Amino acid sequence: MVEGQRMVEGPGIGADKALGGRAGWRFWIDRGGTFTDVVGRSGEGQLVVRKVLSVQPGLAGDPAVAAIRELLGLDGNQAIPAGLIAELRLGTTVATNALLERRGEPVLLLINRGFADLLAIGDQHRPDIFALQIRRPRPLRVRALEVAGRLAADGTELEPLALGLDGQLATALRRALAE
Repeated sequence: MVEGQRMVEGPGIGADKALGGRAGWRFWIDRGGTFTDVVGRSGEGQLVVRKVLSVQPGLAGDPAVAAIRELLGLDGNQAIPAGLIAELRLGTTVATNALLERRGEPVLLLINRGFADLLAIGDQHRPDIFALQIRRPRPLRVRALEVAGRLAADGTELEPLALGLDGQLATALRRALAE
């Protein structure tokens, strides 16, 4: 076993069978600032975990994709055959941490008309419900632009989505980008 890796079985588990028509591999990836964790489940249900460096100087390509190729028993540059992967989910603690630490680039949020203040209002959660002075966390650096469009709880369209990228919204988007 290589340090930073935990294997249920060796590389290439189930790759042949998945190509033969069985259920494909499922991958769940969490990209962090230092490490990227890759969890794979073969079509037969066997789990494999890899922890790779998120940035690998001198190595071409994405480390997570390289880990997936290794688990599938493929060469480093070999294309991943269609149908071999049934599901791939990617999360990133890098973006989550940037939000929690209040660093990173300002964000532009396109939101339904009437909800521009949603991030400021929040869910009204307070640590002390009876406090007379509510201490709110510093708001995220988010600018909101309202767009028309609304769905009912059952999915019925109440108001059609109107991005209007040739008019008023396009002007507001260009202005926000310039700022």
